[in-house]
Amino acid sequence: MVLGFVFAHASLAGLQMCTQRSTPSTRGSGNATADDISQKRHTQPRTNAMAKKNKKSAAAAAAVSPAKPVNEKEIVKKEEKKEDEDIEVEEEVELLQVDVGDIIKVKQILDETVAGTMVSDDISAHGETVRIKEAYGHDNLKLFLMALACSFAAVAQFGLATDFPKNRILLGVCCASYFCISGILQLIMTFIDKDCIMTIKPLSDPEAIKLVKKGGNKYFDKYGIRVRSQFPRFSEFYTVILEFHGKNPPSEYVKQTWSVGQFFDVNGYFDEEGLILEVEKLYRRFEAGKFDKPNGIGEGKSKKKKNS
Repeated sequence: MVLGFVFAHASLAGLQMCTQRSTPSTRGSGNATADDISQKRHTQPRTNAMAKKNKKSAAAAAAVSPAKPVNEKEIVKKEEKKEDEDIEVEEEVELLQVDVGDIIKVKQILDETVAGTMVSDDISAHGETVRIKEAYGHDNLKLFLMALACSFAAVAQFGLATDFPKNRILLGVCCASYFCISGILQLIMTFIDKDCIMTIKPLSDPEAIKLVKKGGNKYFDKYGIRVRSQFPRFSEFYTVILEFHGKNPPSEYVKQTWSVGQFFDVNGYFDEEGLILEVEKLYRRFEAGKFDKPNGIGEGKSKKKKNS
């Protein structure tokens, strides 16, 4: 009886050990229990639901904020602006320095700037279609007279001085010719040129004439422009006058006066660009036919009304 009881107890203990060893093997081989299967079934729908929610939220966000079309031109412009801001180019401008106390030198520089501006390509409001050309006929005449006078003086000084007094008649003729021609040249400069610094030819291009006439100037194809400048002694004001050359007086004109201090600083540095811009404005006013009124017109009318 005792041996049977012991044998039965040992067999029960062996069965318990076998069951304990068999349970992990079944889990590792993939035969899951009911609890494990129920947990897997519960977790899989949750992950699928989360994925669907994420897809829906992304689609909603895309619907709310649609992608804007990208313009390549705008991108290029932005890049160019950034490059322009990043790259700063410093241009050194050489300013002409003049002794402001020398009135003759100051007027010479102002006149040269005005003359150079009048024959520039971009002075006209119509662009390069209207080309301004300087008239050199009058200046060439003065140069010829000057050269002729100098030639008489050179002959009298170097060619006839050795045989004096035998050739005193020819020497007297040369000296008289020099003084006469020099006097004629001085009379031309005093009474004809006066304050004129240059003359401009009338327009000859048909397209330019049409544009200027549409703008308001109806005489630019018949008459040129006479450019005058005035800078009185002991005065700070410089005046430029544009009028028709060759037209019977009184001729239409435009006039503008500036202070010299507008173009020169205390140290005598000359603002050439500032004067160029002012002269361009004055010419465009003349080209558009916006002439100044002659002095005394309004006074004459008022006197007539009073007398009547």
